[in-house]
Amino acid sequence: MTRIFSGVKPTGHLTLGNYLGAVRQWVAADQEPDEALFCVVDLHALTVEHEPARVRRLSRQAATLLLASGLDPRRCTLFVQSHVDEHTRLAYLLECTATDGELRRMIQYREKAARAQASGDGVRLSLLTYPVLMAADILAYGTQEVPVGEDQRQHVELTRDLAVRFNQRYGHTFTVPKATHPAVAARVMDLQDPTAKMGKSHENTAGIVYLLDEPEVVRRKVMRAVTDSGEGGVVHDREARPGSANLLDVLAACTGGDPKVLADDYQGYGALKRDVADAVVELLRPVRERHAELAADPGEVERVLRDGAGRARALARPVVDRAYAAIGLLDR
Repeated sequence: MTRIFSGVKPTGHLTLGNYLGAVRQWVAADQEPDEALFCVVDLHALTVEHEPARVRRLSRQAATLLLASGLDPRRCTLFVQSHVDEHTRLAYLLECTATDGELRRMIQYREKAARAQASGDGVRLSLLTYPVLMAADILAYGTQEVPVGEDQRQHVELTRDLAVRFNQRYGHTFTVPKATHPAVAARVMDLQDPTAKMGKSHENTAGIVYLLDEPEVVRRKVMRAVTDSGEGGVVHDREARPGSANLLDVLAACTGGDPKVLADDYQGYGALKRDVADAVVELLRPVRERHAELAADPGEVERVLRDGAGRARALARPVVDRAYAAIGLLDR
């Protein structure tokens, strides 16, 4: 069996991009007893300005949506990062393994630090070091594969580098993981800016479809999606026609089709948008319905997270204890 680990950060409401790019793949192919771990990485939400009550609310909502999407706690381990102390225990050892230079080269750090400075919030040290915490998330479980979006590839590469470096310096301790990426719709773009990823924490939400959006809201957002000017009609060309390519990618991901083949069915954007809207509404309908059922019984979600944290802790503790011994710390 292959052990996988992946997580979602509660910095905003989960989006269609999160679902098509990650969650649906987790549900369809990645669940295995004791071998698949899915985590609400709430500690990562603290690297930027945040409201404590909102982080708690979004963490619970994210866990509920993961269950509503089809994650089965009998077949996988679902838990909250801050409920398992081994993540932060291991993160410090990896900070002692990483270098300042390689962390400052992280693309997401440079982009987020620039935005924080521009807003006058200041740059938190945790923003610089959070890729090390992400490495700890992965390495604590002997993870072999990490299903992530393209924007996280650099962080998984850092994780691999840290695992190899630690193993070479202190003896074999960690499994060296690899990143895996879904082939279709791994990166759904913003409907109002098809050159930017559909992110859950963007200020402008007009181009973001959230999993809990009502059907009429979904339809309105899709029908107002930005398309491409000029001649040529509907074609799948991410460089020249990012708007139509994004709509075709979403339709293909919802229906199982090929975006280049689907393009031949449309002479204009109106029909394409209507079909995309219909497909997205139907795709999300069972998720919204199951979420409503789970939200009405919060005790069940809390039980799942409590049990998941216990299983995760049992898997991570031997690995982290071994790392503590390898690096030269006394037994407790």
